[in-house]
Amino acid sequence: MDCVALFRQAGPSSRIIVLLPENQADLVVKAVRMGADACLWNSDDQQALLHGALEECLTGSFESSSRLETAGGVEELNGGGFFVMASPAMRKLRAQVGQVAKIDVPVLILGESGTGKEVIAKLVHNLSPRALRPFLKVNCAAIPAELLESELFGHERGAFTGAVRSKPGKFEACNHGTLFLDEIAEMPPALQAKLLHVLQDQEFSRLGSCSRLKVNVRVLAATNVNIKEAIATKTFREDLYYRISTFVFSIPPLRYRRDDIPVLLSRYLEHHADRLHLPARTISNELWERCLSYDWPGNVRELENFAKRYLICGEDEIAVHPASHGPKNGFPQGLTGEADSAPGDFKFHMREVRNTAEASAISLALEQTNWNRKQAAKLLTISYKSLLTKIRQYRLDQTYQKPLTEYNLKEEIFNYVPLRAGSSD
Repeated sequence: MDCVALFRQAGPSSRIIVLLPENQADLVVKAVRMGADACLWNSDDQQALLHGALEECLTGSFESSSRLETAGGVEELNGGGFFVMASPAMRKLRAQVGQVAKIDVPVLILGESGTGKEVIAKLVHNLSPRALRPFLKVNCAAIPAELLESELFGHERGAFTGAVRSKPGKFEACNHGTLFLDEIAEMPPALQAKLLHVLQDQEFSRLGSCSRLKVNVRVLAATNVNIKEAIATKTFREDLYYRISTFVFSIPPLRYRRDDIPVLLSRYLEHHADRLHLPARTISNELWERCLSYDWPGNVRELENFAKRYLICGEDEIAVHPASHGPKNGFPQGLTGEADSAPGDFKFHMREVRNTAEASAISLALEQTNWNRKQAAKLLTISYKSLLTKIRQYRLDQTYQKPLTEYNLKEEIFNYVPLRAGSSD
């Protein structure tokens, strides 16, 4: 592996691909830390990526993975959609995705509802050696439990009532591609056990069949639930968590990356004006200020819906508040989510100032202690229990994300630190 560092030093913009005899996480960690762009051990993936790398070298089209192919903080995605990285948090996340996408291992994406977990999944697929292969999505919360198994693994004719013909499942249809399991924490425990075996062996059987099918599928999973609590309450299997979380991405909510709001809103206004055949509209400075100060509890999804309403209704109808279906009177929520005072109420503003200052102090203490909550509580001279309450109140646990460095790569990205059910730290 020492030669990887030498190659990286000799050619900072070169593409370095490490071929491994088998899938060994410790070798992957070491190769990435040394500067490798990709680690492969599957023959099909080796051929696909090497062929693509050779073509890029011959055409001169390759750009270093450290350079972002963007315009104005926006990266277009193949097949539609876009990724916005105007904020430092999203630029850091984009750099991590670019590094991880080339390594053919499972990825778990965490974040509140509406933060853009599917966008991250598509970005991982587009930057991976499987980019030209299928990308399929399964929403585990939207499909009834009795049908989800058939949706994933397929069935033979007569396997159950209504199965009048054989049907391949998503794993079979997505062979050599990427399968995105959205809301995976909503999957029934019995099906979680079967999924675990499929991820381990890359083999499964259709419902009603005795024959085994071999597939090569990269699995990306996402959830908006607290995964530690789900493991503690036995609603999510701990062994499955470790199988799907070789890498973990945590997407911060929109209220903690406000630099992205103008870019997102402008893109949505432009896109939906064209799609809905509506005239373009400009936003007044007053409404811009309210949009930037609003917490957007529904995150990017709520922002997109606001753009549609604005194009249809205009500012006269919604200038008072960004979300007509939001909190009381539509007034932007504070960090506590309270909106029981009028905008001009002195007590309201004092509470907002206090909450903002308190959240900033806690965030700074957590960063200084490397997210050691017991040490942070001592630093803040408050009880450990009070600190945990404040972290949940201000939703700081959903935004924490270490930078991808040599020292925390093994701990934060590869999740080698054991996660014990019921642990609080």
